[in-house]
Amino acid sequence: MRLLTLAANDTSKAPDGELAVASSDGLRYSPVKNVPTLLAALQNWSDVQDALDEARSKAETGSLIAERKVLAPLPRTFSLLDGSAFIQHVLLVRKARGVEPPPNLYTVPLMYQGASDHLLGAEDPFPLPDEAWGLDFEAEIAVVLGEVPLGIGAGEAEQHIKLFLLMNDWSYRNLIPKDLETGFGFFHGKPTSSFSPFALTPDELGNAFKDGRVHLPLTSKLNGAIQGSPNANEMHFSFFELIAHAARTRALPAGTILGSGTVSNADRSRGVSCLAEKRTLEQLDGGVPTTPFLKVGDRIEMEMCESSRSLFGKLDSLIVSPGTTRIQNIHGDRKE
Repeated sequence: MRLLTLAANDTSKAPDGELAVASSDGLRYSPVKNVPTLLAALQNWSDVQDALDEARSKAETGSLIAERKVLAPLPRTFSLLDGSAFIQHVLLVRKARGVEPPPNLYTVPLMYQGASDHLLGAEDPFPLPDEAWGLDFEAEIAVVLGEVPLGIGAGEAEQHIKLFLLMNDWSYRNLIPKDLETGFGFFHGKPTSSFSPFALTPDELGNAFKDGRVHLPLTSKLNGAIQGSPNANEMHFSFFELIAHAARTRALPAGTILGSGTVSNADRSRGVSCLAEKRTLEQLDGGVPTTPFLKVGDRIEMEMCESSRSLFGKLDSLIVSPGTTRIQNIHGDRKE
């Protein structure tokens, strides 16, 4: 099933929204009875399946999603972790910074912990305070976990994957080097992330999810022009291995979001999922990068389709000056 979070009519519930299930065509929804939020559902996953199934049946004749504002499936949560499981991406961005890859690149996953207190919905504007910071998009797949015990192995990880999302892990490329110089890792270089409107249960992916990987292309567009459609099946580390790595020294709470890292393929004809890769390839080919980083007014779209069906809905982000509002719904017109 496809779950989503709508802006709550009750202002006391505003930060976490209202959990709903979408119809099969993604146009209608039904609230989930006695389960107020997605985080509450994840914390009691085995107990809420009947309520979710009932909402799924009602969604086919429910209210139109266009009548409500759609938030991130998890507008805030306890933990957001992001791996870097696509080796091609790691090699290119390190080359762009003039940094050698780690010696254990192929045996130990890279991972950082990001901000999870305020996550952006699929059509929320992204505020850019300073274009000199080098804003970039990063198209990823993410899983949402139930409770994961400390020290779990990769062979036990699949049962803890409850949902899948698309994720735009926004990055300030010109701030990242200073972050890394401190030895403490990403901070200013990684602002809040944006997420697809729908979160999918694993059965929605069918045979496309196997070996801990999603075997489908993820398409990114900049101002309507396709930047790439690399296939997510080239993850060097599977989601199972990423989960085991994350849980090595800590238990993971229900609602943890774990990203795959930027989807990237060795085949250049598949294009890119971030501008850093594109700029590095331009530098390798011509001696200088020619593609600029993002600016106010740019629009980033991300989508994953199977047989022309948009699985997660479209992630559609307009970059704005801070304080600018953007009024839009996933099935409505843009008004800026």
